[in-house]
Amino acid sequence: MNKITNNTPMQDFSLYFDLGFHHILDWNGYDHILFVIALCGIYTLKDWKKVLVLITAFTIGHSITLAFSVLNIVHFNKQIIEFLIPVTILITAVINILSKKTKPKSLNLKYILALAFGFIHGMGFSNYLKSLLGKSTNIVSELFAFNIGLEVGQVIIVIATLILAFILVSIVKIRLWDWTFFLSSAIFGISFIMAAERLPALL
Repeated sequence: MNKITNNTPMQDFSLYFDLGFHHILDWNGYDHILFVIALCGIYTLKDWKKVLVLITAFTIGHSITLAFSVLNIVHFNKQIIEFLIPVTILITAVINILSKKTKPKSLNLKYILALAFGFIHGMGFSNYLKSLLGKSTNIVSELFAFNIGLEVGQVIIVIATLILAFILVSIVKIRLWDWTFFLSSAIFGISFIMAAERLPALL
């Protein structure tokens, strides 16, 4: 897709906001969706503060590397990043499955991992954004709009996941651990297949 020219600043903001919003919610590239779901998959609505901490860490991470990459401050191997993204999902799913045996202090470790994994996902986002920018001279404002679009889409995923968990646990009366195990196991399986499919590109 080529950048649309002769737009007003507000039109450009709207355009790149929309691109970011739809990019993270696009099921054709569902790896980012899976990660966000896995990140908050062990929580319900009452745990919104813990989820806020984790999502903030992820947001900080991917915002930094998205900006650094688009501004050509850092460079990376695209194939490695595409492989590492499902690996981050896989690891997060495993942590969820093991969470039954961990202590509350493990939130600190999850925060660090969310930040680190955010760095990786930000590089993945930048691949898409770079293909849109072309020779644009207004990169900063478009980067900002794209990132805001990502965040709004991310919030929708989080809210939907927490509401679903609330319905299943509080209304249907499924045990939270059963929901966590089912969801995380399914995500583990999908991410394992994704990683396996992308591994040959590194060899």
